[in-house]
Amino acid sequence: MRLSRAERSLLVDWWFTVDRALLATVFVIIGAGLLLSVATSPSIAIKRGLPTFYFVERHAAFALASVIILLTVSFLSPAGVRRLALVTLIAAFMLMVMVLTLGAEINGARRWVHLGGYSLQPSEFAKPAFVVLSAWLLAEGERRPDMPTMTMAVALYLTCAVLLLLEPDVGQVLLVSLAWSALFLLAGRPLSWFFALLAGLLALLLGAYLSLGYVRWRVDRFLNPGVGDTFQADRALQSFIEGGFFGKGPGEGTIKAVLPDARTDFIYAVIGEEYGVLACLVLLALFVLVVVRVFARHVRRGDGFASLASAGLALLFVLQAIINMAVNVGLVPAKGMTLPFVSTGGSSMLAIGLTIGMLLALTRQRPDPARVKKPKFLSRPSV
Repeated sequence: MRLSRAERSLLVDWWFTVDRALLATVFVIIGAGLLLSVATSPSIAIKRGLPTFYFVERHAAFALASVIILLTVSFLSPAGVRRLALVTLIAAFMLMVMVLTLGAEINGARRWVHLGGYSLQPSEFAKPAFVVLSAWLLAEGERRPDMPTMTMAVALYLTCAVLLLLEPDVGQVLLVSLAWSALFLLAGRPLSWFFALLAGLLALLLGAYLSLGYVRWRVDRFLNPGVGDTFQADRALQSFIEGGFFGKGPGEGTIKAVLPDARTDFIYAVIGEEYGVLACLVLLALFVLVVVRVFARHVRRGDGFASLASAGLALLFVLQAIINMAVNVGLVPAKGMTLPFVSTGGSSMLAIGLTIGMLLALTRQRPDPARVKKPKFLSRPSV
């Protein structure tokens, strides 16, 4: 079936306005995640006494749900994206407060709430909503200087950061802080303020190091491997060496049977061992292509909010991927952050679908109202 521009329907309008190159790139990443799940998950399931394709089926189910969310949200207008972000952020913040009292404690942190037999991580959904609303406040500050938008944006950031620190989840604080700082810079705020933000972020990280034992332990272990067990990080790095440029071959790796987080935090190391450094570079290029496409085609279109929010969402998506990859190759301490659309994870997968859906909605090609010529009878001055 071929769609024609002459047809007038919601689907046709979507198809000819959505960034199909961006959509195709995202689908390739999702497909790669499914392929890698088939290669890595069966051995983990057997080791845990589960059906062979338990994790594969789970990954496929969440990937399908994520695609449905992605496509549905991509039909929204920019105003619709703002409203969805507001509702999502309010709900996520409420659940994050609930997590602090009722959430299950896992490895010293409370990040999950159980709803109907499923575990949900509200902070994952807060991230894209936070970025969209922050972009709107910063953009409105340019359009309406009389509004206290900067104060509101700072208050929104502090609320999100404090809730994440109370869980605690320093990795997510770092991610949203980097995205928010980038939005601040792209919105044209003074460079002196931007450097002040970076100084505040460094002070925040130092405070987390001094006050949170697990953060101090991870950083000390990273800087001085002799002070603690570095088996996971060492084995992940070794997998790239053993895989070489082309890898051992699908299913031939051993790291997935050794590391407990092989299908989540260390999935990139599994890719390096079985498919080689070349496959890792291709996957990295796909993530970078997303942010390059957004910045090259959409960031400077003229719509302050849509452009700024698009940049923030693209950076949020790519920064999470880069942090995960950096952990796998031993460049930064372990963060407990998934590789978007590739790692197994229900909340993460659904939230990333929401992120990309918002990004596709905001980057759709819409006519600029300032450039649309009005009919003469509409532009005629009133008597």
